[in-house]
Amino acid sequence: MKTDICTRRDLLTHAGGGFGAIALAGMLAEQTAAQTGDPLAPRAPHFPGRARRVIFLYMTGGVSHVDTFDHKPKLLADHGRTITVDNWQGRLGQFRRFLKRPNWAFRRAGQSGTAVSDLFPHVREVVDDLCVLRSMASDHTNHYESTLGMHTGSFTFARPSLGAWVSYGLGTENRNLPSFVVIAPRPPYAGSQTWGSDFLPGCHQATHLVPGQIPVANVQPRVTPPSLQQMELDLLARANRTHLEARSGDANLEARIRSFETAFGMQREMPEVFDLAGETDSTLRLYGLARGQTTGFGWQCLVARRLAERGVRFIELIDTGSSGNWDSHGNMAEHAPLARNVDRPIAGLIRDLKNRGMLDDTLVVWTTEFGRTPYHEQANHAGREHHHQVFSSWLAGGGVKGGLVHGASDEHGIAPAENRVHVHDFHATILHLLGFDHERLTYRHAGRDYRLTDVAGEVVREILR
Repeated sequence: MKTDICTRRDLLTHAGGGFGAIALAGMLAEQTAAQTGDPLAPRAPHFPGRARRVIFLYMTGGVSHVDTFDHKPKLLADHGRTITVDNWQGRLGQFRRFLKRPNWAFRRAGQSGTAVSDLFPHVREVVDDLCVLRSMASDHTNHYESTLGMHTGSFTFARPSLGAWVSYGLGTENRNLPSFVVIAPRPPYAGSQTWGSDFLPGCHQATHLVPGQIPVANVQPRVTPPSLQQMELDLLARANRTHLEARSGDANLEARIRSFETAFGMQREMPEVFDLAGETDSTLRLYGLARGQTTGFGWQCLVARRLAERGVRFIELIDTGSSGNWDSHGNMAEHAPLARNVDRPIAGLIRDLKNRGMLDDTLVVWTTEFGRTPYHEQANHAGREHHHQVFSSWLAGGGVKGGLVHGASDEHGIAPAENRVHVHDFHATILHLLGFDHERLTYRHAGRDYRLTDVAGEVVREILR
């Protein structure tokens, strides 16, 4: 094995151009992780990525694309007319339905002239930084399966989440903080599986922070002075290592030891992350935050920026849980307060990252699990049903072209008309922006190599800078 590594090193060292250096760096980073036994050691991706980290904004429940980011004048004009569709809530057949107009007006903004509805007036102001994907497609019409698919690439079985794959691929830049953090008041559909590591080492699963006075329980040291706690932890570490040596290959035990080590670092660094006293009034206003406030999506967004500054690789923000969300079956008016909760903070996050020079290497992702039907079985019904055939998401920063609309749905927003982007393509593109070939970021489990995109996925190269 040693001879093989030396031979490869010699070969890559003398390879022409920049490929040899990149490949060598990646190989040596993998060796370092293996030699140190630290699965969170920093690792080089397959090639230089434009993004170093991801902030993933997840809107739970199925945001209506035709009421937010997919302008459909024809849907407005044809309101009340009947059409025949071949899919209704996952059932195939021929269904007579009534077209339903958008509830909010759309307005164009920025140099790009991209149309965004009045549900998101603040996000509309930063539309030139966004790449809007209007041809997203999913495989399932149910919340559970679609939420699982958007997070793990699997619509049927629990698999490692996108954030866990990123942690596994890149390691961490700050050993005192988790590499993957989720900030959510409540879990979404599919629960903690959406941020789990499954068969990847347990250290890659997310740490869940809950907005409020105590976002992380038991993070304050219970022993003083710090030197006494350090002595206790050193003794515990020696005992744990002795125990592990007698049980080599126990991944769960190794993950537990790593979690203790990270927890000690968090005691020092995490309270400082939550201390917003040093933030200026103008910064707090960007996020719509009152001084001293510790809840709301504005708090989540500002804490996400502070975690990103400190080297956390993947930060997911979930706006609400598996109830009281965007699942507006009965009345689309329910979208309004949900949009007010997130609109200003999201725009503030984009502006703040840009002002600090962080947007270029931070990929901001906004998505939901599916869209909502542009039609209904009852004329003038106030709500919309689930719609997985086409919906909208957007990306910003991290090597993506701003002010761009990619893909299109048909004239009524029922199906993709141009450049369909499946969830697997979405994931492949995110990984590419981080420097990964999604077909090579794999993990051996149960006799086969698994990857986030399974056996599918194409990078959407048209949106890359």
